Amino acid sequence: MQKRIYLDHAATTPMDKRLLDVMLPLFGAQFGNSSSLHAYGAEAKFILNDCHERIAGYLGGTAEEVVFTSGGTESNNMALKGVALANRRRGNHLIVSAIEHDSILNSCKWLEDQGFYISYLPVDGNGFVDPDGLKKVINQSTLLVSVMHANNEIGTIQPVEEIGRICREMGVWFHCDACQSFGKIPLDVQTANIDLLTINGHKIHGPKGVGALYIRKGVVIEPLLHGGGQEHGMRSTTENLPGIAGFAKAAGLCLEEMELESNRLRKLRKKLSDFLFEHFGDCYINGDEERRLPGHLNFSFQGLEGETIRILLMLDEAGIAVSAGSACSSNSGSHHASHVLQAIGRNPFEARGGIRVSFGRFTTEEEIETFCQELKMAVPAMKRLFR
Repeated sequence: MQKRIYLDHAATTPMDKRLLDVMLPLFGAQFGNSSSLHAYGAEAKFILNDCHERIAGYLGGTAEEVVFTSGGTESNNMALKGVALANRRRGNHLIVSAIEHDSILNSCKWLEDQGFYISYLPVDGNGFVDPDGLKKVINQSTLLVSVMHANNEIGTIQPVEEIGRICREMGVWFHCDACQSFGKIPLDVQTANIDLLTINGHKIHGPKGVGALYIRKGVVIEPLLHGGGQEHGMRSTTENLPGIAGFAKAAGLCLEEMELESNRLRKLRKKLSDFLFEHFGDCYINGDEERRLPGHLNFSFQGLEGETIRILLMLDEAGIAVSAGSACSSNSGSHHASHVLQAIGRNPFEARGGIRVSFGRFTTEEEIETFCQELKMAVPAMKRLFR
């Protein structure tokens, strides 16, 4: 049987088996509802409170400031819509970067239909927001600034500390989507002056369908879900306790192993980038070559951008999984140009051609070498076909 190689960890990660020790009991004997008053409920409540404490500690906040959600999309929707709807009398203006995740951009489209005004911050050729540009668009009606910590397509790490400082000085709340960066690079909500932070489980070798939104005490926000008042009254629904416990365990493992794992992934990334530049003179990197996530590389081949999907299919036939961009965007049913690549200056043809390779905890050097050899066969074959 052909060995399969998974190099699409920016889309999702395989769950670490070490999480099963805390998750499996919650599918069995410890099945209680944390809102129940009897012993089963009390046991579940204790576990839930412990998870709040642990996630808060990893972020630099308090347990009361952590709201567990179904994942990054819900947290992002809750942050933007919740702040906007609860503070309509204070202002009607939000600011986001042009390369945010679709859950941010589509929330903004919805808010525009509700009468809110959105400013979209441009980025430079490497995908960085200019903090001075932010200063120019903040005004008295601005409620919220939302800039992601690291981009899901090109891996660029934003200067969130400087952005947070500007927002704090201007009295504007700062939301940061950290789904791609949490557990991989350091981030502290106090140091970065972050008021709302989105994180999730399935990007850190945790379970799918669980995430969290950090909401700094004092931020006025309207819940999206109304009901029994769970999660400090901010998200009414029975908590996904097995997922939450697995999420907290996964986050702890990432924080414990971050330094060693980041160094290992950077070495793998350098091995791949060195190979690309050595063997393909027409290859170029999308995003900054250094200030990016440790295990993330997005690249294109000049003249073959329109055939990226064919290259990915050839690799898939060889048992290698990589991506042409955001997994979420593929649900549109069309292989349209990436809004992220267009934002960094690629034309619509070039913006269809990014190959995203992302590594994880179980990626080996041998797998990268195999990928390189398959790519060395796939790209020349494609060139012969279309020249």
